[in-house]
Amino acid sequence: MLPLPIACVIVFCSSVLAASSKPHIIVIVADDLGWNDVSFHGSDQIPTPNIDALAYNGVVLNNHYVQPLCTPSRAAFLTGKYPIHTGMQHLVILESEPWGLGLEEKILPQRLKDHGYTTHAIGKWHLGFFKKEYTPTFRGFDSHYGYWQGLQDYYTHMAHGTLTEELGYDFRRDMEIDWTARGKYSTNLFTDEAVNLIHRHNTSKPMFMYLAHLAVHSGNADNLVQAPDEEVAKFSDIDDPQRRVYAAMMSMMDQSVGKVVTALRQKEMLENSIIIFFSDNGAVTKGAHHPNFGSNYPLRGLKNSPWEGATRCVAAIWSPLIKKPQRVDTHVMHVTDWVPTIYSAIGLNLTELQDVDGHDMWKTISEDADSSRTDLLYNIDPVVNYAAIRRGDWKYIDGTTPAKEDLWYGSSGKDKEYGYDQRLVLNSETAVAIAGVITSMQIKEKELLGKATNKSDFSKQLLKLETISELRKSATVTCPELNPEELHDNTKCKPLESPCLFNVKDDPCEMVNLAKTRPMILMNLEEQLMRVKKTMINIRNTPRDLLADPLNWNDTWIPWQDDEEVKKFKLSLQTPQSSIAVILIGSACAAFVLTLTGIIIHSVRKSNVLKKQSRSANETDKIPSKSMREIEEQRSDEED
Repeated sequence: MLPLPIACVIVFCSSVLAASSKPHIIVIVADDLGWNDVSFHGSDQIPTPNIDALAYNGVVLNNHYVQPLCTPSRAAFLTGKYPIHTGMQHLVILESEPWGLGLEEKILPQRLKDHGYTTHAIGKWHLGFFKKEYTPTFRGFDSHYGYWQGLQDYYTHMAHGTLTEELGYDFRRDMEIDWTARGKYSTNLFTDEAVNLIHRHNTSKPMFMYLAHLAVHSGNADNLVQAPDEEVAKFSDIDDPQRRVYAAMMSMMDQSVGKVVTALRQKEMLENSIIIFFSDNGAVTKGAHHPNFGSNYPLRGLKNSPWEGATRCVAAIWSPLIKKPQRVDTHVMHVTDWVPTIYSAIGLNLTELQDVDGHDMWKTISEDADSSRTDLLYNIDPVVNYAAIRRGDWKYIDGTTPAKEDLWYGSSGKDKEYGYDQRLVLNSETAVAIAGVITSMQIKEKELLGKATNKSDFSKQLLKLETISELRKSATVTCPELNPEELHDNTKCKPLESPCLFNVKDDPCEMVNLAKTRPMILMNLEEQLMRVKKTMINIRNTPRDLLADPLNWNDTWIPWQDDEEVKKFKLSLQTPQSSIAVILIGSACAAFVLTLTGIIIHSVRKSNVLKKQSRSANETDKIPSKSMREIEEQRSDEED
């Protein structure tokens, strides 16, 4: 028989796991979010109290790496594989290109469904839609509410082709076009959907929610940054107008995080949840194509480059299952690690994942244990012809993307007019909800184990002001303040001419090229890269198909190479919107015909009356005068 204290602990742990035995998993993905655009990284310019509260209460993942672009990052997250092993390593899926993540790949929602999870996707997909089999609800998600393309207008939800004139509506509920979204702000739509799904969820089953925001990606080229006016007005202290709108976009997403966490608390799911937040790649501070005016400061480079600013991105995790929370973790982690890490966290068998590149990082996250990851592949792009790899603290770069993406850009957020209010963090929706869960757990522990609340293990998880200061300082990356143009000359790093080598632990901003002073390390990394290249498969990219143009499909984006979907679309032109138009036109025509008929009938009747009156007048002229007098006398008598 178990001793009473141990039995109580078992009962207590069972109560913590609440309605379902496996934890709920909520993954929130930001799009093109800059390293310096969350305030827990040290910037005062854009307050992000809800995201900060999530990070400070959990674990700040300060060496979390992703792919430098949207499509490859999302493919890597869902498969657990490097893009060179799925054919997704070159650029992104453009609007009218007929390709996607290979159907032979078993992705995370499919795996979780095998273990009883209800699965939902909200927001951006960007992994293919030319045939229905490539879309979310055919790839393991029970539902999808959002869009298939890489970007769109935040209000009209029209997606413009990249460097083409293609323009079409792109918003779906599962496979059906959802016209009701028009005119509504994307972040609000996705937040409301997430909250509603949480409130409707049957808690006898665990939930996997993949909430992939449009924010803070730019919109179409004619209106790059968009946010509600009332939100933009809050950032009047930011001089640059585009940066001001970006701040409002970021603020709206931060509020979204708070609302989702609050909904989990209200549904009593939060105490058995794992919440992951990360960006798919770095910001596009400037450039000719879709800049969003985010800041990767002080890291080097922009999205779509092999530099840290593109690939070392914002990430944090919170869960009551984490044994050592409220810390900054500096172990190197890659986006491919999430599949095995989630498996480990929820108690699944890792032997199911023999073909993935990711590492199980759960003990590293939860207990601050040593990590098994020592190497990291940034990417190998055989078309652009660049590659970057890391081993330990050393990073090797051979080749690069356009030079405009290679420098240091973005606001430091340290201007004197800004300030960081820690109480905003403690008073945020996220912090309040998490504090509620912790307090509830403390009470249960006190009642079961007889411990005083202030000596409970859970009391260590209550966030304090001094803890915020310490964590924020630890999560802030600092580098020498030098002129970027001067730096670019001083590093003597020209990766298009010869490879570069950096110690990214000591030099996280990639300022000092050590290729000439550390030739043996350079050679070892080159040899490692050659070995990795041998495992690479061909790219899946396929040229544009003109048939995809929304002009062919009533100004909407559809799975244009899917015979069944094309047939369904053509039938839909008869119902209900097109039929309404036909009815309206028909009604107008009918009304016109009826009116015209009425006029003709009226004219005919009037003509007949006139003819009748004319005949009467002629007959009257023929009556004798005596008879006329008699008639007049008769009328006079009748009137009397």
